[in-house]
Amino acid sequence: MLSAAALTGVLVTLAAVTPHASQAQSAVAPPVRALPDFTELVDQVGPAVVGIRTTEKVRAGQRGGPPEMDEEMQEFFRRFFGTPPGQQPGPRRGTPPRPGQAPEEEQQRGVGSGFIYTADGYVMTNAHVVDGADDVYVTLSDKREFKARLIGADRRTDVAVVKIEAANLPSVKIGDVSKLRVGEWVMAIGSPFGLENTVTAGIVSAKGRDTGEFVPFIQTDVAINPGNSGGPLLNLRGEVVGINSQILSRSGGFMGISFAIPMDEATRVADQLRATGRVVRGRIGVQIGEVTKDVAESLGLGRAAGALVRSVEGGGPAEKAGVEPGDIITRYEGKPVERSTDLQRLVGGTKPGTKASMQVYRRGNSRDLAVTVAELEPERSRRAAAPEAPLVPSASVGALGLMLSNLSEEQKRELKVKGGVRVDGVEGAAARAGLREGDVIIAVANAEVSDVKQFEAAVAKQDKSKPINVLFRRAELAQYALIKPSK
Repeated sequence: MLSAAALTGVLVTLAAVTPHASQAQSAVAPPVRALPDFTELVDQVGPAVVGIRTTEKVRAGQRGGPPEMDEEMQEFFRRFFGTPPGQQPGPRRGTPPRPGQAPEEEQQRGVGSGFIYTADGYVMTNAHVVDGADDVYVTLSDKREFKARLIGADRRTDVAVVKIEAANLPSVKIGDVSKLRVGEWVMAIGSPFGLENTVTAGIVSAKGRDTGEFVPFIQTDVAINPGNSGGPLLNLRGEVVGINSQILSRSGGFMGISFAIPMDEATRVADQLRATGRVVRGRIGVQIGEVTKDVAESLGLGRAAGALVRSVEGGGPAEKAGVEPGDIITRYEGKPVERSTDLQRLVGGTKPGTKASMQVYRRGNSRDLAVTVAELEPERSRRAAAPEAPLVPSASVGALGLMLSNLSEEQKRELKVKGGVRVDGVEGAAARAGLREGDVIIAVANAEVSDVKQFEAAVAKQDKSKPINVLFRRAELAQYALIKPSK
């Protein structure tokens, strides 16, 4: 048992230690943050958010649901509104029908959202909201409705601009997307299923998601549904940082993943649409693919980065600059190319006629090239492959599972290659690597091959315990394969 004096000493010691322990705990305790209050943002930005409905002219008896209205959404409208919007008769309009011809009616085609970004009536929305519409109507938060004029739409980024004739309108502020952080709170306002001025909120889940050709999307968990398309994504300062555009869903409704177009890209597109009605982009005439980790290691590239050139357009800017199929473009105008989509965006944002610098990795070495950027044209169908010339006798490369033959001079001219060997049959290791009959192998382990004999010599030099890297052409596309020799 402790004496009274000893007990007093213990209490004094505890009293001296306790404050320091409390201070230590408070020093490492995380800050307590209250959940955000979105009410002021709604009051601030809500008046600048608009509803958009589109119509098309159809003959009586040809009416039906809008193209994107699936059975689930139609059932939703039947339960809550009585009838799907596409089946609501609109006002009759157009010229009187000819005898025996059905009258023309204006049918509602779809609904979406948008926002006013200039006080004189320019409205930004998605291209898919207004695509194919005969007329576009914009409804303000005060219930005024205006017939809008389509200024322009860009399908590649899904951005469109329409104009209403009004002045002194409430407009949004554009935010700096580069300052947007993953985990940051964001809010959306729109008209899901036609339910006007609906507010939803969540956080930024990721940035730079590659789900589009030219757009590095902002991913969020904000509830976005059909009708939200074209509405603003806002930060806590009330600034628009994105245009809500897509959802990832198996049901057609919200499942926790939605995507928004970053406002820096949307603003660039909108400025061009206002100036000329279209978007001008650059092109260099290549088809590209991703560089995998295995391919990068086998080529000595160090890491999986860059854009793999799968084909080069004949007579195009890249061919004139010296780019070859199988090259890996690692830098463009001094900027690193981490993924193939980076190259698309960098080239697309270059003014046609500009002489741009590129760095390519080819068979173990980097080299600098200069390319004169051309203007991106509408997509064209791929040119059909040239008919095959008679084959010369083939030879077998057993361990790889390949039957090969030399290319004739006519085949080389048709394929626009200096050499290579044709794959006449595949099995075992080559089949597992993805090679097919008709492919043309043009390099082995970074070394070009001109015939079967050279191919066999190149393979003989390789370590059979490791995968062998081959560069091959399939039709007009070049790609790499890693063949693991059979033991």
